[in-house]
Amino acid sequence: KTFLSRSRLDFVLVFVLYWSRSPLVLAECGFVLLLMAIYWITEVIPLSMTAMLPAILFPLCGIMSSSNVAKEYFNNFHFLLVGVVCLATSIEKWGLHRRVALRLVTLVGVNPAWLLLGFMSGCAFLSMWVQNTSAVTMVMPIVDAVLKQILKANEEGYSGEDNPTLELDGTCTDSILYFIKAQNIIKSVRYTEPDVPTETFTSVQIPAEDTGCQRGRMLCKAMCIGIAYSSNIGGITTLPGTSPNLIFAEHLNRVYPDCNSINFANWLLLCLPISVIMLLMTWLWLYWIFIGSDFKFLWQCRGEQSERERAVKKVLEDEYKKLGAIRSQEIFTGVVFVVMVLLWLTRSPGFIPGWASLFPHKSNYITDATVALVLGVLLFIVPAHGPSRKYESMISWKEFQASMPWQVALMVSGGFALAKGAEESGLSLWLARLMTPLGDLPVLATVTVACLLTTTLTEVASNAATITIFLPILSPLAEAIHVNPLYILIPATLCTSFSFLLPVSNPPGAVVYGYGHFTTLDMVKAGLGVNTIGVLAVLLAMATWGIPLFSLDTYPDWAPTFNSTTP
Repeated sequence: KTFLSRSRLDFVLVFVLYWSRSPLVLAECGFVLLLMAIYWITEVIPLSMTAMLPAILFPLCGIMSSSNVAKEYFNNFHFLLVGVVCLATSIEKWGLHRRVALRLVTLVGVNPAWLLLGFMSGCAFLSMWVQNTSAVTMVMPIVDAVLKQILKANEEGYSGEDNPTLELDGTCTDSILYFIKAQNIIKSVRYTEPDVPTETFTSVQIPAEDTGCQRGRMLCKAMCIGIAYSSNIGGITTLPGTSPNLIFAEHLNRVYPDCNSINFANWLLLCLPISVIMLLMTWLWLYWIFIGSDFKFLWQCRGEQSERERAVKKVLEDEYKKLGAIRSQEIFTGVVFVVMVLLWLTRSPGFIPGWASLFPHKSNYITDATVALVLGVLLFIVPAHGPSRKYESMISWKEFQASMPWQVALMVSGGFALAKGAEESGLSLWLARLMTPLGDLPVLATVTVACLLTTTLTEVASNAATITIFLPILSPLAEAIHVNPLYILIPATLCTSFSFLLPVSNPPGAVVYGYGHFTTLDMVKAGLGVNTIGVLAVLLAMATWGIPLFSLDTYPDWAPTFNSTTP
């Protein structure tokens, strides 16, 4: 009776104690890990507040002192994030993203298939350097304008004139209501399904039997879903491209301080081919399931443009003309962007000495965060206008603060604190001993299991929360089975970004879902194929060019030797 009268949390703690038969501090740390995982998945309280639990529970449980826990909540990751967000704020403020996206789209043409590839490529390129959600909110207003023109061009009797209210003829008896959102950028997104929008919508009646209208609707679905997917695909390409990559890099620096295998250059060498393969295969997959199975356009010469294609081309040209001549602020932002990338690539490329070697006694002190911060601070100093106007810096603190993903920063900090607590209490080694039977499997099979686990969990939890939960478990697992930790940690990190099934799986999916062009079932149907493409592409990379790039076939000196007798 006493046992049954306990609260649910006490029951979980007693169950952990009984099951593990381990020291109290280990079981208490396991309880904190389990509690945070449940809270992150179910979101019973805000994600960033769940990240504060180690600061409360670790001192109370005697796992770590309050001052030691506090040290885990701000580190090199946050400096890099601040610098990258400074650049992203300047790009968005001065409209450089619109110029780049429109130029990429116009290069590929206005054929539906090539138009889809153009927008996906533009969004993927932007998400390599800014947060995935920001990339989607930058591109979607342009996509929405193009989709409106496609729907208008499909209406019988279209004359090429502007129709700002999108009032289409509704004489057909069998019609459906299709909602198109106004061209606003969704500034914030929760990890929950969007409510019914309250903005003013435009009702467009599309005859169901009209083949052109049907193709137009299918293209709308493919375009919007493709934008959501391409932001995640592009984000994995660079270390600052998405939060799981940054969390992995910081975890590696903290757990394996002697490891210098991961830097901006070799990560790009590994992941750029993965992204290209995924982008092209996803493009073909979306075209096949939504638009058609005729792929003759891949090798046929372009013929005369249809009425719809001419309308779309006019929209893109008009949108680009609205930008006017390139401004000095855009040029300066572009220069900062190029300089930042070049400094990242050449800091310590590995195969040749980088510019960090110019500081022989302090080369280990300089990181990618140093570069990002220097150039980020520069944007607060350089005047945006000439001496004839009142001084205004390229970006302001208010603009930066609006763009800074504080929730991600806090959630990642909680993950670092949790990982440190698992190490201090011995929970990591205990979990590793439980999973040592996986060492009897081929290494690639173990990697596949890790990829499938992370890909599954990330569909119901945020990407950052998923990788934060798995990194402290997978690191000791790799040590236990005597496998290079990078062989398991890298593919698990990449697969964390493959949340393609549901609009609520990640903010980019929720943003495009809010425009109302597709249903959840459409995304599930498309996401199953893209998840498969992503996992296979990652496994291909790890089994081929990843092995010589990171010496994955040998157990590194910087990784500790696992001792199964360690308590």
